[in-house]
Amino acid sequence: MNEQHYLTPLFEPRSVAIIGATERENSLGNVLVRNMLEAGFKGKLFAVNPKYDQVFGVPCYKSVEDIPQRLDLVVITTKADRVPAIVDACGRAGTKAAVVIPSGFADAGPRGKMLEKNTVENARRHRIRLLGPNCLGVLRPELGLNASFARGGAIKGSIGLISQSGALCSAILDWARPNNVGFSSVISLGTSVDVDFGEALEYMVSDSRTESIFLYVEGIKDARRFVSALRAAARVKPVLLIKVGRHPVGSRAAHLHSGAQVGEDAVFDAALRRAGVIRLYNLGQLFAAANALFSHFRPRGNHLAIITNGGGPGVMAADRAADLRIPLAQLADTTIAKLNEVLPPTWSHGNPIDIVGDADPERYRKTLDIVLADENVEGVLTMLCPQAMTSPTDVAQQVIEAERSADKPIFTCWMGEEHVREGRQLFEAAGIPTFRTPEPAVELFGHISAYYRNQKLLVQTPSSLSSHLNPPSVESARLVIETALSERRKNLNEMESKALLAAFRIPIAQTVVARSATEAMVLAEELGLPVAMKIDSPSITHKADTGGVRLNLNGLAAVRSAYQEILEDVKRKRPDAVINGVAIEPMVIKPYGRELMVGAVRDPIFGPVITFGEGGGHVEIQADRAVALPPLNNYLVQDLIKSTRVSTLLGEYRNMPPINMDSLEFVLLRISEMVCELPWIRSIDINPLIVDENGAVALDASIIVDNIAPTADRYDHMAIHPYPSHLITKLSMPEGEITVRPIKPEDAELEIDFVRKLSPETKYLRFMNTMRELPPAMVARLTQIDYDREMAFVATKEEDGKEVEIGVARYAVNPDGETCEFAIVVAEDWQHRGLARRLMGVLIETARNRGLNAMTGLFLSNNDRMLKFVSSLGFILSNDPEDNTVKHGILTLQG
Repeated sequence: MNEQHYLTPLFEPRSVAIIGATERENSLGNVLVRNMLEAGFKGKLFAVNPKYDQVFGVPCYKSVEDIPQRLDLVVITTKADRVPAIVDACGRAGTKAAVVIPSGFADAGPRGKMLEKNTVENARRHRIRLLGPNCLGVLRPELGLNASFARGGAIKGSIGLISQSGALCSAILDWARPNNVGFSSVISLGTSVDVDFGEALEYMVSDSRTESIFLYVEGIKDARRFVSALRAAARVKPVLLIKVGRHPVGSRAAHLHSGAQVGEDAVFDAALRRAGVIRLYNLGQLFAAANALFSHFRPRGNHLAIITNGGGPGVMAADRAADLRIPLAQLADTTIAKLNEVLPPTWSHGNPIDIVGDADPERYRKTLDIVLADENVEGVLTMLCPQAMTSPTDVAQQVIEAERSADKPIFTCWMGEEHVREGRQLFEAAGIPTFRTPEPAVELFGHISAYYRNQKLLVQTPSSLSSHLNPPSVESARLVIETALSERRKNLNEMESKALLAAFRIPIAQTVVARSATEAMVLAEELGLPVAMKIDSPSITHKADTGGVRLNLNGLAAVRSAYQEILEDVKRKRPDAVINGVAIEPMVIKPYGRELMVGAVRDPIFGPVITFGEGGGHVEIQADRAVALPPLNNYLVQDLIKSTRVSTLLGEYRNMPPINMDSLEFVLLRISEMVCELPWIRSIDINPLIVDENGAVALDASIIVDNIAPTADRYDHMAIHPYPSHLITKLSMPEGEITVRPIKPEDAELEIDFVRKLSPETKYLRFMNTMRELPPAMVARLTQIDYDREMAFVATKEEDGKEVEIGVARYAVNPDGETCEFAIVVAEDWQHRGLARRLMGVLIETARNRGLNAMTGLFLSNNDRMLKFVSSLGFILSNDPEDNTVKHGILTLQG
């Protein structure tokens, strides 16, 4: 059923009061009232200040409790020390939401922290949602809402802006007005004591006025909700983001400003890519992207064609494309042939397409039409340098004419100033992105085309455990960890570390530990010479740096000497180190092997992160490392490998054959499984992992573990919830076996076909309309779910060798995090057969195991069959106090 979003009172209020309203110039209360009046607020506006009867003609009351109606929203402009009492009064008056503009809370020391604590406690007690404090406010131009102290307001449009910096909001709004860029919403979060990025994003996903979303991030407080909301938004709308604090100095400043954690930038970047989000790095890029998206600039891919009347500028554009890994389109033979007919013989015969310095408007137009028709081309950058024979304005008009009928994006770079000014103005009026230099033009194409490319990463839904023939022994790995923790050890020794790898079927070099020179000789002989010897110490990470490694030992005398030398060297360089003995393993000789590093770390914000790069003794110096958020599948592993420089050395290289790529991917997948299933892991370091044409083997491994508190969800430690394959069940029914499993993105066609076959009545009861087809955005929302915040089980049956959906039941966790709302629909042919009851049984049990306290539902009062069904499941029904056409139901899950 269609319900309002729970943040509607905050972002779409029908009644607003400005607390601290005044006619005193240069005060917050003055600016807020003026802004609301100038914006033409369409609801009811009130002022609160005991000194006035009215403020600029707005009725004014001594207290919010004196206003003769309940308010959706109050905007508080007073000093911080008065805010807790004001929020308490708002609660007594039945107010639903508040924007807290002033600073002076946690940012102002211990007394401010206490004020913030009291404010939040009062808001929670009265169930008031808070935006801020220390924020600019909120703007909704469509509604005439300017509950902010931004000068001049915003133009109505389709871009949603969410920012932790009020000053940045002001700067963007000041730029947007003269550039005719409009906004659906502008939300300044401030220090986010209540409403944060996650919830604001969720609102914008549901807002039909918002077509694209821009974020300015200094730090985040709830990684799971943030990533979840980003993924939900990016499935249906372009999301572009600037994050500051990319370096330590900036990180500290960002933390001081917003109070949120920043985290390592490479990990944040990996989270954004996995969420399908485009990252921008400066305001120039943001302004360019805003202009382009507002003009409905929508690349379908990233293969770029460059048309230019100067070779040098074309090369500059091509160089920037190469920097950003934007491929230049390979022109089709037919395209080359057609260009040969209209261009002089001296044209470049390739991409960039240099149409020579004397190019006139007609040559530009013919070239553009031919290039746009090439299926390999997904965007065209048209460049012009004002040479003696060119007419920049006439060429601009031809480009505009071509763009009107084009189904691919065209953007321009008119270089220079005086002679090209009029052409640029024509582009701006036509809504075609235009630039003065090639580099930002290419960057724009790269950023926005990345949104569509990143969708491939977004829809990946790996399980925590891959389906392979030799599954891991998770239980034995847990026993190793539990044993170490019971002995109050967090650093596993090398044998324990390799035991964990072996439990997950990662090939290892067999290792034994000697505690005397004699034992070392015996063990070396048993393993077979030659051997490698390494210090076994939980205190030492880089063994070679302390003299703790000897390689290729071919005789027992050499083994005896190496044992003594290793101990002497380590004790001299690290007298504080705890030494367990010396590890001995067969000397692995792989003449064509590449030394790689594979590992994992627990990021303080995003949890487990997989790392991959060049290995060996110079890991820190080479700094060739890529990171990815688990869970991983083959597609994501391949993307991770390609993100490193060392990937270019893994194919055929000089006299070396290509490595066995399957074996490397296997190891990375198993590491992903380890961090999914073993939340105690704090870090894994496999260095080196030797990979050659025959396979991979881990020569050295170090694992650190930590105690963790048990949680209701086995994957609470992860930013991205894996596909919950452990919830797949089989139901035996008279009609045959039914599979009940969590939905996944690949089920889009299954879901479309299922809804298409529903009767109009069933569609109406489920969706409140009788649509024939599910809109694409709704298909994405129904099939690309976040398993942490919602769950959907599809019931499927095989018919004629094909999987067919016959029912679906789903719940979504409510904002309180303690209850959920459900929906269920079953195909006509399968109604009255007990399938709905079996589906609901699975759904209810999953919600109960998730730790949710209650399941709720909203039903049409005339849907007697559904009311009878949910009553039989134990739901308690009640009437809606404001709408007699619906009934509420609630089922207690715990106790």
